[in-house]
Amino acid sequence: MIDQQQSHLLARLERLNAIGIALSAERDNKRLLEMILLGAQEITNADGGTLYTITQDKKLKFEMMRNKSLNMSLGGTTGKEIPFLPLPLYLEDGQPNLTTVAAYATLKNQTVNIADAYQTESFDFSGTRKFDEKTGYHSQSFLTIPMKDHESKVIGVLQLINAIDAETGTIVPFSIENQTLVESLASQAAVAMTNHHLIDGLKGLFEAFIELIADAIDQKSPYTGGHCRRVPELTMMLTQALIDAKSGPFKDFTLNENELYELKVASWLHDCGKVTTPEAVMDKPTKLSSIFDRIQLVDQRFELIKQQAECAMLKAQIEILKSGGSNQYVQDRLAEAERKQHAFNTYCDEAKAFLRQANIGSESMTVADLKRIEEIASMEMLDPSGNKVPFLSKDETYNLSIKRGTLTAEERQVINNHIVVTINMLESLPYPQSLARVPEYACGHHEHMDGTGYPKRLTREQMSIPARVMGIADIFEALTSKDRPYKKAKTLSESLHILGKMKVDHHIDPDLFDVFIREGIYLKYAKEFLEPEQIDEVDLTKIPGYQPAELSMQNG
Repeated sequence: MIDQQQSHLLARLERLNAIGIALSAERDNKRLLEMILLGAQEITNADGGTLYTITQDKKLKFEMMRNKSLNMSLGGTTGKEIPFLPLPLYLEDGQPNLTTVAAYATLKNQTVNIADAYQTESFDFSGTRKFDEKTGYHSQSFLTIPMKDHESKVIGVLQLINAIDAETGTIVPFSIENQTLVESLASQAAVAMTNHHLIDGLKGLFEAFIELIADAIDQKSPYTGGHCRRVPELTMMLTQALIDAKSGPFKDFTLNENELYELKVASWLHDCGKVTTPEAVMDKPTKLSSIFDRIQLVDQRFELIKQQAECAMLKAQIEILKSGGSNQYVQDRLAEAERKQHAFNTYCDEAKAFLRQANIGSESMTVADLKRIEEIASMEMLDPSGNKVPFLSKDETYNLSIKRGTLTAEERQVINNHIVVTINMLESLPYPQSLARVPEYACGHHEHMDGTGYPKRLTREQMSIPARVMGIADIFEALTSKDRPYKKAKTLSESLHILGKMKVDHHIDPDLFDVFIREGIYLKYAKEFLEPEQIDEVDLTKIPGYQPAELSMQNG
């Protein structure tokens, strides 16, 4: 008999040890709580049980309820809500609630073992009796154990109901041996819960810090701030399409939950280096923008040079009148001077309109455009001292001669340097193993598949699939962005045409591009983030680099 009891106790100890190991490995909070309650029921052969956690407003929240006889399973992973209000630890007058056994165990930080709830007068079991009357159940023996963390602070309560004798099937009190085992389980469970909450807290803090960086960039520039938030969305859309692929080059590609989180973190941080980029460069809306748009000065200068020319004409006309001659001759010379002035005014007005358009930077500058800028720049006007000076300064001429966009080569280098700053920032962080590839994923979105990108000139073979995914996400978001000050938002067909050319030029991964088109990722993203007027009809056969064979796969 003694040997049988020892064997039974040893089996329960082994089961307790196994549950403890499982608790330390579980990362899902609901499954963790469920494992605690079911493990306690298993060790004690309890028919029912409830697990509570303590809320910030000092109440015991029902997290989970199980009852074998009633076939009841509420809370936890079941998705079924528990219809009971939390139990207050303190009454309305501020006094401790010592009549409810779960609250008592919490406040007193001690285990309560009750052989028969109907025979005790120490606690108020009126709610339990009503439950029994309603369900036909008989709640008799109770074991209520506070769950204490490493600082002996109670973070939850484990309550077991009706220990069942394994041989007779009758309800019996919870034995001291079972109480000791469950107290041990509760202690291990509290540590597991604390670790879980700590990990969740640190993870939440880390994510909040990442979003704080994005918000800082958002405050610095609303144009790139939206970019920092949209690129992660598109990155995860395309990545999920690769994971779901049943055929093709990505049929074996997969990422687990931790790896997906690693990529998500990287996509949020991919432009963090922009916190150091000057706003005047990052948000430069026009070629002549500095503290303000200097095209306004150029406009005023056109009016001034016309007035100076008109003054010169009037002086010339006075000299013509003084010189004498026949009336017709004088009138012809006066009229010629006015015609030249009118022609000069027209030239200035056209030149002003041309420079205003060139200043926007929305179109590529042709050789003829660059020559015209030089011609306008070489016009002479008088400075305040009466000296002749060029109409445009060297800096104005240089900026207006930018062939594409609004940035000079030097400003472009400042912008490009953000990725170097990003690399330095991200590589300096002490990552856990699960986030070790964040720098690699985040810092490759300006590389090209042919090795002509920057800053490391990596080739396709040197880059991981997630890093290549982020490259496409970064480009497509920028192409379709509606909040850039220096360009009009492009339509879907325009953006896909440019992206297709980048595939042909070996700038982006060709296989990823095909999945991006074939699986309709572009359209899914567009419906969520683009304006209705941007979502035009896309003719897939006209997208550069998208072959009919791939199109037939879509139709098939």
